[in-house]
Amino acid sequence: MAATRKIKYLIIGNSAGGIGAAEAIREVDKTGTITIVSDEPYPAYSRPLISEYLALPCPVEKMAYRQPDFYEKNNIKTLLGEGVVQVNPDKHTVKLENGTTLGWQKLLLATGGTPIFPEMEGNRLKGVFTFNKLDDAKAIDGFLNQHRGRVRAVVIGGGLIGASVTEALLKRNVEVTIVEMKDWVLNTILDEEASVFEAQALVHAGTNIITGHTPEKINSYLPGEVSGVTLDDGRVLPCEMVVIAIGVRPRLEVVSKSGIKINRGIVVDRRMATSAPDIYACGDAAEAHDFVYGENRLTPVWPNAYEGGRAAGLNMAGKPTEYQGGTAMNALKYFGVYIASAGLVTPPNDSYQTLINRYDGIYRKVIIKKGKLAGMVFAGDIEKSGIVYNLMKDGVNVRKFKEVLVADDFGLASLPESIWKDRLESSPPEGVPVVTSIEEPEELVIGD
Repeated sequence: MAATRKIKYLIIGNSAGGIGAAEAIREVDKTGTITIVSDEPYPAYSRPLISEYLALPCPVEKMAYRQPDFYEKNNIKTLLGEGVVQVNPDKHTVKLENGTTLGWQKLLLATGGTPIFPEMEGNRLKGVFTFNKLDDAKAIDGFLNQHRGRVRAVVIGGGLIGASVTEALLKRNVEVTIVEMKDWVLNTILDEEASVFEAQALVHAGTNIITGHTPEKINSYLPGEVSGVTLDDGRVLPCEMVVIAIGVRPRLEVVSKSGIKINRGIVVDRRMATSAPDIYACGDAAEAHDFVYGENRLTPVWPNAYEGGRAAGLNMAGKPTEYQGGTAMNALKYFGVYIASAGLVTPPNDSYQTLINRYDGIYRKVIIKKGKLAGMVFAGDIEKSGIVYNLMKDGVNVRKFKEVLVADDFGLASLPESIWKDRLESSPPEGVPVVTSIEEPEELVIGD
């Protein structure tokens, strides 16, 4: 079917980045047609809350990322449950799975990420799951509801996804073993010392943790069903279900043959524009500016997706805007332990300075290069971590007061007067999330 008329703003993706773009567009253009296409059949929801859905389960309505009338109030047409299979930059069209072709004037690729699914024997058995979206949580919930008796699970991967699904499974009285190939859990967002806080909490909650090993195959004693996992050292872990939580990779299939420049993700400039005219990208699928590294990197974090989407939307609507950049940032609470990190968690070489303070079960660490913050790790008490993050994001030179950043009594008043006054007097652009303190960190977990 040929495209009849071109949609002014076509957004592929209905999560943080896509919503941020749509809101920004409507700030500039009140009438231009906006269509959001998503292969998920649901209105926008908070992906970090899928663990709560599985644990309780939490009603889907409470997971809503925006109010039920969001699309109607903003005059946004939605095509939900419709996947995109091809982008044609030259013709300004996209092709949907159902064969429909849509024409557009401006296009945003907010396609998100897809779970890394390793090739191993048994990975297609009944009882093998990923944990990246609401349907994954629903599938696991259905499996648990149908299974009689004790359920044992092996979670492959001890990162954010692995910890999140483990907490939910434990609340469902599932026995969980985490298998992590690196030497400590949450190794991408925490240094080894801070990781101990979380590992101890996991073990105390009843989790078995195996580090430094990888699974070789998923076993099946009953035809088509999971019965265990064999590790690289020959050990067999009996289980009825397996959750693959290794991580996510950018969803690039729709642009793989489009000619749009791709590295690890879709390459964008500071306007979030791709190499193709009138096409933008944001969120997990895009390689955007990282202010710590000073270069484009994948930073699959929910707030970064939203802010990147806003920058893209403003530019799509004709308001020149530069994305200020993001970096790895995670603030969360698993098993009662508050942890927060951003930027580097381990200095890569001796040119960085590290300051650490340990006291009363609290851990604070900052990493500094040339007087500016390059990373932070807080565990136990993270209430003031947002102040440190904003100093890092704003590129403030902290050389003269760096020691106070990890002090027992650190707070806004600990900063030089000229700096804390700026913190209080400045306000972010309307609609842009800002981290000044972290009171509900579980709402800030990655990832779009």
